[in-house]
Amino acid sequence: MKSLASILVVVLLAACGADTMSAAATGAALKKQEIEEGRKTMEQAQQRIKSASDQMQQAARRSAEASEGN
Repeated sequence: MKSLASILVVVLLAACGADTMSAAATGAALKKQEIEEGRKTMEQAQQRIKSASDQMQQAARRSAEASEGN
């Protein structure tokens, strides 16, 4: 009887461990997805900043050319 109870306890603990490992793996997958989305957002922001900077430089050149023409 004691060995049956011991086996039952071992099986229950193993099932609990498997559930914990599954939850950890799911959490890690979600964190990885968040990081990838964050990288994409950062790249988009960098592209927008570069575009705005380029536009400002072009506007400054046009303004300088226009003032030289006067």
